[in-house]
Amino acid sequence: MTTPKTQVEQDIYWMKHALSLADNAEQQGEIPVGSVLVVDNKVVGEGWNQSISLHDPSAHAEMQAIRQAGQRLQNYRMVDATLYVTLEPCPMCAGLLVHSRIARLVFGAADYKTGAAGSVMNLLENKQLNHQVNITGGIEDEVCGEKISAFFRYRRAQKKATKLSAYQHED
Repeated sequence: MTTPKTQVEQDIYWMKHALSLADNAEQQGEIPVGSVLVVDNKVVGEGWNQSISLHDPSAHAEMQAIRQAGQRLQNYRMVDATLYVTLEPCPMCAGLLVHSRIARLVFGAADYKTGAAGSVMNLLENKQLNHQVNITGGIEDEVCGEKISAFFRYRRAQKKATKLSAYQHED
C-alpha cells in the first residue's frame, strides 16, 4: 500500500498497524492493546501490552513502543513523533508521553476507567506541565473498542467455566 496523503488517511493507516500489534498481545494472553510511534511517516518504535508475560506492570504498549524508539533514535526526546495506540493511555503512559515530548497522540477507543487523554482526566494538555501533547481520539474507535470488549467477554466466560467446572467436581 502506498503511503496515505491526508492526515486522516495516515491516522487510519497507522491505527490499523497498531491494531495488528494488538493481536500480538492477545496471542500472548495480554489485554489487546497495540502502539506504534511514527516520525516522518516511518515507524521508529512499536509495541503491545506485555505486562503479564514480562511480569512488569509498566510494560504497556505505549511504554514498549517508546522504549524501542528511544533505543533506535538514541534519544529520550521524540519531539516530532506521533504515537498511535488502540486504547486511550492511562496516567502512567500519559506521563511518559509528556516526558518524552511526543508531539501528537492518536488513540482509538476511549478508556472511561483510567483514560488520561480526556476521558477520566487530561494530563496531556495540562497547562501546568512543561509540555502538552496534541490529541486526536476516536480513530477506528469501534474496531479498537470491540477488540478489547471481545477479549474481556472471553476472559469472563473462561472464569465462569472454571468456576462451574470446580463446582461440578465438588459434587
